[in-house]
Amino acid sequence: MRILVTGGAGFIGSALVRHLVNNTDHEVLNFDKLTYAGTLTSLASIAASPNYRFKQGDVCDEGAVVAAIADFQPDVITHLAAESHVDRSIDGPSAFIQTNVVGTYTMLAAALDYWRKLPADRAQNFRFHHISTDEVFGSLGETGYFTETTPYDPRSPYSASKAGSDHLVSAWGHTFGLPILITNCSNNYGPYHFPEKLIPLMIVKAVAGDPLPVYGNGTNVRDWLYVEDHVRALQCVFEKGAPGQTYNVGGNSERRNIDVVNTVCQILDRLQPRADGKNYARQITYVADRPGHDQRYAIDAAKIGNQLGWRPVETFESGIEKTVAWYLSNREWWSEIVERNHAAQRRGLGV
Repeated sequence: MRILVTGGAGFIGSALVRHLVNNTDHEVLNFDKLTYAGTLTSLASIAASPNYRFKQGDVCDEGAVVAAIADFQPDVITHLAAESHVDRSIDGPSAFIQTNVVGTYTMLAAALDYWRKLPADRAQNFRFHHISTDEVFGSLGETGYFTETTPYDPRSPYSASKAGSDHLVSAWGHTFGLPILITNCSNNYGPYHFPEKLIPLMIVKAVAGDPLPVYGNGTNVRDWLYVEDHVRALQCVFEKGAPGQTYNVGGNSERRNIDVVNTVCQILDRLQPRADGKNYARQITYVADRPGHDQRYAIDAAKIGNQLGWRPVETFESGIEKTVAWYLSNREWWSEIVERNHAAQRRGLGV
């Protein structure tokens, strides 16, 4: 099949592109704007592969989207392009509404027009797969899990923008018959994760000797999903999922934020001890909590397991060990990103 991946230079998008190029016969077009969080260095290993193409473009640019679809003639569109950082959405919601809501509408409008013109056999097999987040469901108490029927209750500009995009995709399926799929995933982690997110941020700051900032008292709970497990799930959904269906994807790995940070510190203590012989956990510093910080997320992934046969391969223990080791072995990849963003901040670009 021909798979068009929007946001294919981002964290999850690049993992999906690498997975498809390396492990399938699918042809892949990566359509990405290359914002601050998108980098082609994450795709260097497959850049010359014959079944991979890259096209720089913005999902909000109707002309660019229509042209890319018309040229590539995809069988599947996997829509991952999104602004995705909660703190940034609080400081500047506009970009999140534009990319996540308007950009998704632009993709849907172009996909619908393209799908309507396909021959019957190709139209029947076409899929528009929208990748979303568990944050659209709001916050859980100490017990319970998000399911595919959990009511939406977004609490941040980021999650509200993703909830809006989910509803648009669902509406295009119901109203126009577009064969859509939606997946809502828990917190991803793994190699090539942009260093502003919790796990890579802790690794980068720890080895630099900087304080490790933990919001509030660190008791907020997240379900952690290794990114390679997630992209296997995405492939499973767009190849085998039923049109119109939503599938939750989780790692069965709930952890408090402070326990995640302590685990990272303990692995670093083994793999790259501090020069002074002290533990990295000494660098943990508690900071003022994020506004509206959701207390707990947890995914019930029974549907995708029972209906499509997907299960996570990595436990949190195996996945976090691989992740820390990768960052220690690939300092060149993340140090260039950290310096570039520091330089942009010094120039007042607000990235």
